[in-house]
Amino acid sequence: MNKQSIFIVGLTALILLLTSACTETSKQKEETTFTDKQLGQMLVVGFRGTKVNSESLIVQNIKNYNIGGVILYDLDFELEEFGRNISDPDQLLKLNTALVGYSSTPPIISVENDGSLQSPLNDLYSEWNNIFQNNQFSDTNQVKEYARNFAQEFMVVGLNSNFHPRLDLKTPTNNAPVPGLISQNPEKTTEIANLILDEYDTEKLLSVPKYFPGYSSDYHPRDSIDNISQNWTEQFLIPYRNLFDTRAIGGVQISHSTNTNIDADWPGSLSHKTVSGLLRDSLGFEGVVFSDDLQKPIITSNFDLETSIEKSINAGVDILVFGNNHQYDAEIVSKVIQIIQKLLREGKIQPETIQSALERIDQLKQDVIAELCTCLTT
Repeated sequence: MNKQSIFIVGLTALILLLTSACTETSKQKEETTFTDKQLGQMLVVGFRGTKVNSESLIVQNIKNYNIGGVILYDLDFELEEFGRNISDPDQLLKLNTALVGYSSTPPIISVENDGSLQSPLNDLYSEWNNIFQNNQFSDTNQVKEYARNFAQEFMVVGLNSNFHPRLDLKTPTNNAPVPGLISQNPEKTTEIANLILDEYDTEKLLSVPKYFPGYSSDYHPRDSIDNISQNWTEQFLIPYRNLFDTRAIGGVQISHSTNTNIDADWPGSLSHKTVSGLLRDSLGFEGVVFSDDLQKPIITSNFDLETSIEKSINAGVDILVFGNNHQYDAEIVSKVIQIIQKLLREGKIQPETIQSALERIDQLKQDVIAELCTCLTT
């Protein structure tokens, strides 16, 4: 073989090698990057208004970012006014139907109707709230009726998800009754939770037990700190373990409380030890993990937005909840997605973490949300 032939063979081999490397790099890039609309599925967001149209900010967020869903409130914490998203059942159905109609992916349409004084459906159905507000759990028939009424009404007004029941155990930090808390006894808490979940499951609603692994009884949403370390014991885990062992739980919501028994450095929603270590690895939970509202003062007064996003996703949280209620930010969706993209580029969040979250969210929507959304459009 002459020199020219050797040169041609070598050049051809080099070209093939470079082509293969470029193809592999391109393939790897495709596998490790995500569009804004993919990342949007990791967000559940609050907004202001009792009706929407094509120009509404929340609709633009749905269209441009394909957000995973919304959370509706009656009370606007920042404005200290009621009527934020809910005025009457007919209005609520029209609002939810419109939100589904604008969505290309079935959206989570959620509330936190847990019997607390801020429950968004209190005014609409005040006669049904007294059980949880007054901690009347001795009559299990009343509990069943309460849960059945709300589960059926959720279907009527187009809601498909509720952050409820609350599985925190009562702690001795406050002697006054705490609406929404069931009991200091983990077995009693499990019993009542199962009654509620039975009714929600009958209507095929998404019920999200909360707040893992617990808040203090006297924690208030306006508080800038909650340290449950002294009152928390492994008894708090029993209701979760009982439920995971006996029924399918699609989602769990994480608290923002500090608990040095589990993690001395980070609050629950930002803690890998809490979410991935305790909830997933130790208790075996395989469903979707929701953060508590990341705009509550307990987070915003202690961490900047980028830190809370980075730590919560790396902790194992799948869906970041931004209620846009304690502090309203019209640009919160675009800000959060830009930060996630930045953290991915910098290698501070790994692509496989995002991919796993998206797969769990997609499965949850196939199992529960899609059918309920279809009911509103047919």
